[in-house]
Amino acid sequence: MAFDTSQFREFRYGWPVVLASTFGISLGMSPLPFYTIGVFAQPLAEEFGWGIDQIMFGLVPFCIVTVISAPMAGYLSDRYGVRKVALISMLTFAMGMMLFSLNNGSHTLYLFLWGLLSALSAGTLPITFTKAISRWFHEKRGLALGIALVGTGIGGAVAKLIAEELINAYGWRMAYVGIGFLPLIVALPIALFAFHDVDDPKVAKRAEGLAALSRETGSTMQQYGFTFIQALKDWRLWLLGAIFLPLSFAIGGPIPNLETMMGSKGFERADAVILASFLGYSVYAGRLIAGYLLDFIWAPAIACALMILPAISMMMFAGADPSYGQMVLAIVLLGVAAGVEYDLLAYLVSRYFGVRSYSRIYGALYALFGLGAGFGPAVFGAVYSNTGSYDQALYYSMWGFIICSLALLLLGRYRDEQLKAMV
Repeated sequence: MAFDTSQFREFRYGWPVVLASTFGISLGMSPLPFYTIGVFAQPLAEEFGWGIDQIMFGLVPFCIVTVISAPMAGYLSDRYGVRKVALISMLTFAMGMMLFSLNNGSHTLYLFLWGLLSALSAGTLPITFTKAISRWFHEKRGLALGIALVGTGIGGAVAKLIAEELINAYGWRMAYVGIGFLPLIVALPIALFAFHDVDDPKVAKRAEGLAALSRETGSTMQQYGFTFIQALKDWRLWLLGAIFLPLSFAIGGPIPNLETMMGSKGFERADAVILASFLGYSVYAGRLIAGYLLDFIWAPAIACALMILPAISMMMFAGADPSYGQMVLAIVLLGVAAGVEYDLLAYLVSRYFGVRSYSRIYGALYALFGLGAGFGPAVFGAVYSNTGSYDQALYYSMWGFIICSLALLLLGRYRDEQLKAMV
């Protein structure tokens, strides 16, 4: 019964950081801008006369700036602590979202605001939260990460519906203000109370209890692992980068375009928003399932099995006259893959590179991930604007899912014991 009495006892000490991380991630830079852009697309197009490709192009400067802001957030987290970086970023992220309400029809200003949002918000990415979790949890790290990272699914599903209601009731400008208030009134108060790293003096008593448990189970709380320079010399880092760049394109391309894609298939706007919200619920399920399994099964095998399935989704999206049920299934398969990817990236970094320079390594990989996620929606939007169909872009994503999922199997065995020896 050691499985029940020792491994799950980590939650006795680490549950506050999981709670704070769940809300911090769910109302942060990762889900809110990305999942709501499709809801704002129609009112922006109607008011300013922009095409879908122009609106989705906002994600390009957003993710280009992320190439700089994500590694910088990682560096600052390793240098000054994850708590300070996360709390400050919640405030600036809220301000960045509200600034969109000031748009006067200038597409240049629109693109600038997207880039500014990335610069202001990178500390709310999973970079900060998952580092704290990786230090509080060892035996149940996968489950803890899965619980925390369901936040993107919850935040994405809820934010879509809230944004739609606010747009209908008060217009798109006040909807941006309302979405910006969410992290201030929910995530920030919880983080002030509960989000602390394991070496924070304010949680010394809980850290002592965890240290005793770590000695009992043979795990460690020390910051073992590669330095950032050592990681750069390791082929696994470059393989992960080569995988997650096209994989993020394959996942990120269709998600913000879902409402428009459903409309192009004949669904009414209200039905399209409801259909798109299924993505968030399936992300939630994917995170929990993957997070639980990561503690028992080799992570690349899980990821390969779950992330190859959306290739079927892409074929279903490209089909003629799809039924409501077919679209639900296609969106659920895509959402499960979107749920697995964040869990996977955080878990693989900790298992193959350790936690010593976790935030910087994660930040570098997230920058590549951000490029694919940024250009994906823009490419999808451009294909739709030029051809009147998403089919060509959907076939690109289909092959991305197949090739990248299989490439994950090249990573080899975990290196935990080797990394702990580096302490």
